[in-house]
This record gives sequence, C-alpha cells and structure tokens, in this order.
Amino acid sequence: MSIEEHIRRVDFYRLGSGAALLVLLAFYSPVMLLVLSPTYGALPAHIFHVYGLGVFAGAGWFLKDHIQMRFGRLAAYMLPVLAFWTPTLQYFVMQQSSKLGNPLGPVVTELFGYYPLALLTVAVAGKQIQYALHLEGMGDVAVEHVPLLGSYFVYSIGEHFAKALLSRAIGFTVVFSRAGLQFVIAILYAAVIPSKLLLLAIPSVLFSITSDVHLGGISGVNSAIQNEGYSILARQESYTGYLSVLENHIDGFRVMRCDHSLLGGQWTKGASGYHPKAEDPIYAVFTMLESVRLVEGSHGSHRVDAGSKALVIGLGVGTTPAAFMKHGIDTTVVEIDPVVVKFAEQYFNFPSNHAVTIEDARKFVKRASKSPSVHQYDYIVHDVFTGGAEPAELFTVDFLHDLSSLLKDDGVIAINYAGDLNLYPTGLVVRTILATFPTCRIFREHAPTGENLVKSENPDFVNMVVFCTKSTNTPLRFRNPEQADFLGSDSRESYLLPKHEIDPAIFDHIPHGGRRLLVDKEVKRLYKYQDRGALEHWEIMRTVIPAAVWENW
Repeated sequence: MSIEEHIRRVDFYRLGSGAALLVLLAFYSPVMLLVLSPTYGALPAHIFHVYGLGVFAGAGWFLKDHIQMRFGRLAAYMLPVLAFWTPTLQYFVMQQSSKLGNPLGPVVTELFGYYPLALLTVAVAGKQIQYALHLEGMGDVAVEHVPLLGSYFVYSIGEHFAKALLSRAIGFTVVFSRAGLQFVIAILYAAVIPSKLLLLAIPSVLFSITSDVHLGGISGVNSAIQNEGYSILARQESYTGYLSVLENHIDGFRVMRCDHSLLGGQWTKGASGYHPKAEDPIYAVFTMLESVRLVEGSHGSHRVDAGSKALVIGLGVGTTPAAFMKHGIDTTVVEIDPVVVKFAEQYFNFPSNHAVTIEDARKFVKRASKSPSVHQYDYIVHDVFTGGAEPAELFTVDFLHDLSSLLKDDGVIAINYAGDLNLYPTGLVVRTILATFPTCRIFREHAPTGENLVKSENPDFVNMVVFCTKSTNTPLRFRNPEQADFLGSDSRESYLLPKHEIDPAIFDHIPHGGRRLLVDKEVKRLYKYQDRGALEHWEIMRTVIPAAVWENW
C-alpha cells in the first residue's frame, strides 16, 4: 500500500480525538502541581508527581486492550465524569493534609482522581490512535510502537505549551486560576468525548459551585478559617505562586503568603500610644537585615545615611526597604512579581513613592554589571525566598560575582538564606558566598535549640544572614546602635543588632560527590537536594499557621 493510500485510510476524527485527550492530560500535569502547592508546597508536590504520572500512564498504555475488551465505550464515557469529580475528591483529601503528612499527602491526593484519569486517558487515547492509523498490515511492531512514540510526542509538545501558557496567563481571570483550570479541563474532556454519563458529575459540580472555597470569593474562605482566628484580606494567583494576605485577629499580625510559605509579616496590634516610624516585622531576620547600616566603615568610621544608596533584591512585605527609606537612604528594589508589590503597598504600608523594578534579578544584575558606567550601592540586601526553597540561580558564583560589582568598595551586603545547617545545599550556598566576598560573618535568627546543641545532626532549619564586605584588610564589626536606628520600634530595639553567630567552619565539609561552589551550569544538580529542606520547612509552617488556613487557602 502506498503512503497516499494509507493516508486516505486514516480516520482523522479518531486521531484528533486521541491527540486532544493527550494534550488535555499534558495540560493537567502542571495544573495539578499548582493545585497541590498551596497545601503541600511547590517542591514537595514535585517529588513523586512525574514518577506517579509515568507509572499510571504506562499502565494505561499496556492495559488499553484489556480495558477496551472489558469496558468498551464505557471507559471513554467515564473520562469527563472522572475529570469533573477530581477537584471534589481532592478537596476533601487535602483537608486531611496534616494527617497524611508530606510527601505522602501529594501522592494520596493525586491518587484520588488525577492518576486514575491519567491511566484511563492514555488507555482510551491509545486505542483511538491505533484504530485511526490502520497499521495492521505493517506488523505488530508498527501497530504498537508508532502510536506509542506519536502519543509521547504529542504529550510532550502539549506539556511544553501548557507550562509556557500558564507562566504567562495564571491568575489573569478566575478561569485561569488553579481551581478554575481543573473545571476548564473537565469541560474540554466533555467536549472531546460527549458522554451519556455526565449526569453523574452533577453532584460534584454543585458542590464546587456552592462549597469549594478555592473557586468562590474571599467570604467562603473566611467562613472556613474564622474559627482559627484568621481572615483573608486579598488573594491572587501569580506566576511565582498563590499569593494572599492573611490577618490574625487573636495575636494581632498580618502576613503575606506564597504557596506554603510566608514572604513576611507585620504586627498590627500595639500598646496604646505606640507608633513606630516603621512597621514592626514578626520575624527577627527582617530586622537583622537592616543592620548593614551598623557595619563600621574603614578605620571604624560610622556610616552616614544621607547620600547613601541601597539595592534590595526581593521585596516581600517591604520591611527592610521601607526602613531604609525612613533613614533617608535612596533605595532601589528589584522584585519579579508585580502582585507582591501591589500587596506590599496596599496592606503593609510600603511607601508608594519608591523605586521598584519589576524584573528577574538575574537580568537586572547582569545588565547593570555590564553597563559602561556601573551604578554602585553602599548597601545591598539579597532577600529571596519562596515555597520552601530559594531560587538557586540567585546564589551561584556567577550571579554573586555580578552582584559584587554593584557594591561599592566600602559597601556592605546582607544575604538572607533559610535552610537546614546540616544539609548539603546550605553548605554549598554559604561556601559560594564566602568565596565571592573576602570578609563575612554569619548570624542565625535565633539561638540553636537544646536538640541541636546535644546532637548536631538533628534537623536545624534556620533563617540566617551572611554579612559581607569587599575589604580584605578591615574586619567586619558592628557599631552599637543608637536610639535613632530603632525608628521607635520595639522589634528593632530587640533584634537589630545580630547576636547568634555561626562558625563558618561548619560548612567546610563537602559530602562525597558534592561541589565546593555553586555555578550556573550546575544549578539543576542542587534541585534534588532541596526536597528535604522543603519538607522541613513545611513542618515548620504548620506550627506557625494552623493547618486549616493552609488547606483552605
């Protein structure tokens, strides 16, 4: 049979139907990770996702003939029904996230709906494509492997397109929210395979419309979390994660959330007559970052705020840059997410007359460092953290070298890093910082607990700040703060001067197969090591904010 004759025999309707199902499944993969992230964190959601998808999709392919013989068209008719039920099933499973734990929780959640949907989708799509191509006369190898390779190609292209689209469109409308996208995908399943069984999906649709707080307005979320003493003031999907502003009415504080982590927070209740010039942060580490001003200059001289310039990488709720501005320091902020800037202005009193560049810090720093007239700063604060792990690209030798060129010879840089002191990624990052800047000191937010003092290998997840200068001759010393340094803030009076120093020698050990420094081309090697730190961070966050608040996002 000629190629032309074979093409005429192809059933393009079935071929298109099978390909469409594979594209929908490919689109669902990144959406599923987005759905899991607010409850479990972005990194833990990824740990077993690809493996589970591979196992169930593979099972669907190898069982497609058995499923076809056993269920016939019923298998295809069940696809849109299962797609509509998946959000409801997962809603109830995620309410048990604390009992399930992490990373088991994401796996169990995907077992309720998504993984079975993947198995059935591949089985149905595989048979559709096989029937459509009419390869029977070309031998068993062609019958099985040509559709398999073609299906994998279609799925890969679909997933690549989905990731690109979501990175640009997530949060644009409620349709492009993570919860909304699950229903868009279900509707598209129903459009590809009109099912006589769709009546079975009505209870799930009704529940989602009336009771799923992820789809409704803020009032539904507040009803679900009011018994915990919290309310949500604002929320918005963004390409850096699910962002929201939470108010604690019992202890009196406000935080900005990104997926399963906090970007910062401020106290909202104070004693009568207490009016600090800058907001009190709930975490000591954000106050510590401001102590770059206290680092003595050459020959022990005091630094002068007037005429000084600061660069802040990562805004958060704006605690540090706002304090710099109060001191009269000309401050530039680089923040990748415009929603973070909007929330910082609207809910955390970040000054509106600021200089914020909405850009990836890597691009900003690279461009600024290559400029013919490099603009240098007296202070640089490097404060990036989200989802339980820092973006490793911002801790490489390459990035830090470019950042160093933006620091004046007598300037000071403070780098905030959160991680387990006993894990490889933390040591790798610290060694990289120390190799870039000749004079550094490291301070942790709080003193180590009794467990860590007794047994050093116990998990020790901390926020720490690495203070560095470019000087090779002058030791890094802090002057004693004066009353004006505190900006009338009790928090700054307690935490401005760093207290709990870390011996850099603890990071000298390099495990077998590890690297001494982190470089751009090996960033991906670090990802697999970040999972444990992300899981530790998840446990910590569950002690900071109640589980019900995380689960109902």
